[in-house]
Amino acid sequence: MKRHILHIIFCVVAFLAFSMTVGAVTKDMADAEYKKANYQQAIKDYEELLTHGVSSELYYNLGNAYYKVDNITRALLNYERASMLDPGNKDIRFNLQFVRNKTIDKVADDDEMFFVTWYKSVVNFESVDGWAKISVVSVIMALLLLLVYLFCEKVSLRKVGFFGSLTFIGCFILSILFAYQQKCFFENRCGAIVTSPVVNVKKTPSVGSADEFIIHEGTKVYITDRAMKGWTGIRLPDGREGWILKGKIEEI
Repeated sequence: MKRHILHIIFCVVAFLAFSMTVGAVTKDMADAEYKKANYQQAIKDYEELLTHGVSSELYYNLGNAYYKVDNITRALLNYERASMLDPGNKDIRFNLQFVRNKTIDKVADDDEMFFVTWYKSVVNFESVDGWAKISVVSVIMALLLLLVYLFCEKVSLRKVGFFGSLTFIGCFILSILFAYQQKCFFENRCGAIVTSPVVNVKKTPSVGSADEFIIHEGTKVYITDRAMKGWTGIRLPDGREGWILKGKIEEI
């Protein structure tokens, strides 16, 4: 009887695992749909993949798929997200600038010093989980090499153990720092893309307030205030500020 019940449980688990495997979307499947010019299916597949974990490559490919169906705003939004994760990637930067040139409002983005872009690229080289794994490996290696330094009699091996241990301790500290920095980048990001065709930016958060200026779909803005109910404070890269109704933008 017990053996029969175990057999049934095993069959159910195997069936569920098989069903999950069959229904799962892979990046190769999404790429194949893109290559076959089935862009809508590729978009659907890339977006499903992003629900399981973000990456600059997925956002970049999703942006390409949206561009192919002439959805400039969604393409721009996903290129921006890809650039945030991999700011030093030349292909992403080229496509991002190319699509920006197709928007109505030509507002230059904030310029960054080259070393800031380089540092962000290093920080985003791995995910937070990736940096955590590197930190664990670094600690283990540092301890092993410290044991070599403490217990080996050969001077050459003790030197390797000492300096190797210091190197991995440095890797541990940097990986923790990069993981923290990446977490801060994501938590404090404030960029957004206008998703409505035309948006009237108000002087104050009120429908009856005078218009400060008008912006159009695809324009990049920075969120400055989320406290007012139904309104969002925004700033353009050129310094202009105002208020817009919530729902007119999507955060990067």
